[in-house]
Amino acid sequence: MITIIHGDDTSTSRNYFLSQKINFKNSISFSGEKLTLTELVQVFEGGELFSDDKNVFIEELFSKRKPSKELTDILIYLNKNKSANIFFWENKILTAKSLSWIKNAVVKEFKFPKTIFLFLDSIKPGNGKRLIELFHETLKTTEIEIIVFMIIRQLRLLLALHEKSSTNIEEVNKLQSWQKGKLEKQSKYFDLESLKKIYKRLFEIDLGNKTGNLNMPLIHAIDFFLLDL
Repeated sequence: MITIIHGDDTSTSRNYFLSQKINFKNSISFSGEKLTLTELVQVFEGGELFSDDKNVFIEELFSKRKPSKELTDILIYLNKNKSANIFFWENKILTAKSLSWIKNAVVKEFKFPKTIFLFLDSIKPGNGKRLIELFHETLKTTEIEIIVFMIIRQLRLLLALHEKSSTNIEEVNKLQSWQKGKLEKQSKYFDLESLKKIYKRLFEIDLGNKTGNLNMPLIHAIDFFLLDL
């Protein structure tokens, strides 16, 4: 059986992928970026070199590889193996085209709830009450550490768009035009100095939590942070 694990909630998808590894005593792992057809043939047809139970785990084959004849050959070969347990993990949402390369696969997609994006888009001064509501709604389905990471990323992007050198920042360059437009509009709610202070404060909260120096539960710290925006 072939299982494809993907989605923008990479923390949850990664944990699921690793949990499947634990379920199989005999597992073989490959980096999709370096995987060759020869290696796969050795695993599936290597006789006594490998266990009779074929449990193969492949990471980021689609994310790290450009279209090529070898990639096509690898996918064709994997599709022919009906008895093995093959797990793919990707650190993003795969396109329908990419998914179509693997026939009859079990697809497990791990997506952030829509509330987290509504929450991030609502970050602006004077909107504390609504932000706290959205924050606690998002907590029902998303770990707080992931939410904090996403807030930090959002603020980092807003800061980048305030700077003249933002076009030199890879994370900004990867944005779709509609994403960049939304962030540029959102950034106008802040002046640069205020945004720097907000970012620094959140960074200190995150660091305090990770080092055990935060003087209150992380949820409460974020509540106060949002209320003071």
